[in-house]
Amino acid sequence: MGNRWRTAPWIALGIAAVLLEGCTSAGVGGPGAASIVDVVEHGSSDLFSVPMERYRALEAQRPIGVFDSGIGGLTVLDEIATIDRFDNRTHAPGADGRPDFENESFIYLGDQANMPYGNYPSENRVDFLKELILKDVVFLLGDRYWPSSSAAAPRRDKPPVKAIVIACNTATAYGLEDVHLALERWGIPIFTVGVVAAGADGAVEALRGMEAPGAVAVMATVGTCRSEGYVREILRSSEAARIEAPQVVQQGSLGLAGAIEGSPEFIAPPDAAASAAYRGPAVGNPEAPIDPSLIPEYAFDPQGILGDRDDPATWRLNSIDNYISYDTTSLVEGHRSSGSTEPIRTVILGCTHFPFYQDEIEASFGRLRELRTPDGEAPYRDLIADEIVFIDPAELTAVQLYEALSDRGLLEAALGAAGTADEFYISVPNPSCPEVELRPDGLGFTYEFKYGRVPGQLDREYVRRVPMSRDSLDEGVLESIRTSMPAVWDRLTRFSSHSPRCADLPDQARIGAAE
Repeated sequence: MGNRWRTAPWIALGIAAVLLEGCTSAGVGGPGAASIVDVVEHGSSDLFSVPMERYRALEAQRPIGVFDSGIGGLTVLDEIATIDRFDNRTHAPGADGRPDFENESFIYLGDQANMPYGNYPSENRVDFLKELILKDVVFLLGDRYWPSSSAAAPRRDKPPVKAIVIACNTATAYGLEDVHLALERWGIPIFTVGVVAAGADGAVEALRGMEAPGAVAVMATVGTCRSEGYVREILRSSEAARIEAPQVVQQGSLGLAGAIEGSPEFIAPPDAAASAAYRGPAVGNPEAPIDPSLIPEYAFDPQGILGDRDDPATWRLNSIDNYISYDTTSLVEGHRSSGSTEPIRTVILGCTHFPFYQDEIEASFGRLRELRTPDGEAPYRDLIADEIVFIDPAELTAVQLYEALSDRGLLEAALGAAGTADEFYISVPNPSCPEVELRPDGLGFTYEFKYGRVPGQLDREYVRRVPMSRDSLDEGVLESIRTSMPAVWDRLTRFSSHSPRCADLPDQARIGAAE
């Protein structure tokens, strides 16, 4: 796949430093407040509502909704937009030289302000995480959005969707069942697919062609691994395929996704002083301990470490490559320490951000396989296969989506319709909420506020979901999308330039196709 983001993007949210209307909705929230499922069912909130009448019948012309905890889910959207696994005329399996979804449009939401979702379980905020996931679904189903971060009022002209793709592994692992139950309560019969089951199916399919299947490694966020979602789905898929379930070894990454997104709790910009709020791997971090005895195995790049280079207790990882080295080493060392002799032959990239760095992850496994200790031993050689099969759940998610829409007669048949109605949204902190606590740079929530919130405060709109623009995406991110995901780039620039949803954006904030 190659490296899609060579340098960590610094996400600039472009929040106006003024207080505006629209933070609260009377009558919802507070002690004993109803759940968001109840609120939507009864239509008791202006902030979180779904026009139910729009879902009495589904139409093929509607867009497909896709959401993620950030912009990493654009990798899933890119796979959906470009995959060719079916004949578009007959819908039978078999490539026909045309993208399977060439006539479809999409609505994408990246919940950037609340990411990374993978940290909520480790902060004992699973209930709040589930509420965030349902809010993402409500946004896609609903018609409400803010035309900009500084707009005086929201609008209600966003179109409905005909299916929802949960492009976030953590959101799928913790929220897919809740989403299904909510849709049933609301009487909305749309298809919803998540990436975890698809990734597990892909791993099991890869095992079927191996004489010695070995172990399956899952690289994902701490939250995704803690949910055991991949373990359960691999067992389910193995039983369905009537093969013996493989051994599964997991590495819950604390920080790689955040570092890729440029979160200052995990990586500091080159021109910034080290933040005291560092949350990544460290000698004293029980969630992600750096083991001083494994320093040769980590092989950290000194240029990507902040702190006293002679004192590991002061180290702060500050490069994506070092996060990859830490995660791959921790995974393989944990596998070795367990006493297993099964070589890792399959690796599931269980976070939408990780495919951006598949080449670097593969190289790190290769380095560990060839590593030798001073006495000449190769501790990991027999635990890492010569060739590793990497599973990106996005491809199989696209296949499942196509088959479901085809079975339901909901594939758009009109030629030339591709991209005409695509829409791209991102969440930004809402400055009109007095409870909101921003970092000193003003570009995002403080860590304590982000992970200190509780569910049920449905009279509070902590974020605004706004059209993606230059005010909400860093130039490095835009360049990465342009160079590595041209299909998404074309759709994004068309949205920014021509959609009525972007009518209020000044010219300098629009994402233009001529860049």
